[in-house]
Amino acid sequence: MMQKKRVVFILIMLWFPLTLISASLTEKYPSYSYVFSEFGVDESYIYDSSFVTFVNHNEKKLRKFHKRVIERGEVLLPLMRNHLIDNDLSDLLVYISMIESGLNTNIVSHKKAVGLWQFMPITAKYYKLEVCNGFDERCDPDSSTKAAMKYLGRLHKEFGQWYLAVMAYNCGEGRLRKAIKKAGSSDLSILLSPYEKYLPKETRAYIKKILLIAMIGENEILDFQSQSASTMKVDVDAGTKLADIAKMLEMKLSVLKRYNRQYKNGRVPLKKKSYSLMIPEEKMVLFYMKYEPKVEEKVIKPHFISHYVVMGDTLDSLAKKYNTDAEEIKIANKLEDDFLTLDMFLLIPVTEDLFESLLNE
Repeated sequence: MMQKKRVVFILIMLWFPLTLISASLTEKYPSYSYVFSEFGVDESYIYDSSFVTFVNHNEKKLRKFHKRVIERGEVLLPLMRNHLIDNDLSDLLVYISMIESGLNTNIVSHKKAVGLWQFMPITAKYYKLEVCNGFDERCDPDSSTKAAMKYLGRLHKEFGQWYLAVMAYNCGEGRLRKAIKKAGSSDLSILLSPYEKYLPKETRAYIKKILLIAMIGENEILDFQSQSASTMKVDVDAGTKLADIAKMLEMKLSVLKRYNRQYKNGRVPLKKKSYSLMIPEEKMVLFYMKYEPKVEEKVIKPHFISHYVVMGDTLDSLAKKYNTDAEEIKIANKLEDDFLTLDMFLLIPVTEDLFESLLNE
């Protein structure tokens, strides 16, 4: 009995420091919530022991790596992020390229993968990237990023989550399918089990690198530690893309998404005429200077009849009498309000059928 208590005590002592470390990660990387959301990872994964261990062993090295890559990719990053945003993809996918190539356009791996997104020749050919002696489109930032978006989009369509698409990008679709089948689950913690080894060691480390470098990068971009700017509510039309508003306001899409986590697909829904967005207070003037809501143009019926107002006439009664619309009558007569006076001359917009019938009376 005493031996059993000692074992339990040791397990608790081992678990307790790990829990404290996990808690410190959420404080050190408040961006984790946004990053995990973008990749479809459950927020509880921040407390996964293998991930906590990975972060503590690799964060210093990846911080230095991130700094070098940002300096190297000063020109490339805006281009790549804009491509992703314009195609309704998360700009956080750019971190895949960071890990793959360090944003070096000419890098060649030992497996003969080339360029920013490390395409193998057969994959490059499939996505119509030209590879010949004098020209290799895998080294072209524009062409290779567009091809990578198509590839990643196809992987996401097949597997349903971005973290699965990322892992398939590393180990291949077939390898990931087998792993999911063997594990009986697509849950990240299960697939990355260091004991069952459903996936290659490289892939298990790969997705953790992507998540960690994204947490490091987004922490800096969003400046979570000092960001305490107040926000204001504005209304936008149904179907508005957050990427369009972010571009208009000259702000990061990732920041705008952080303020508006309720919109999961990068745009507001279509059910209502308008929806509310939260934007930084300092962007309010810019919003009202640039944003132009859709104006519903009222279609006026093409035929008109004349009418002189008599006692009891109202816009609604006239609309009912002539099977038309009160607002159309106001527009056709340039009325500022609903007030009518006796003997006022009005033009009443009517349908062609009614016009013809009245004409033949």
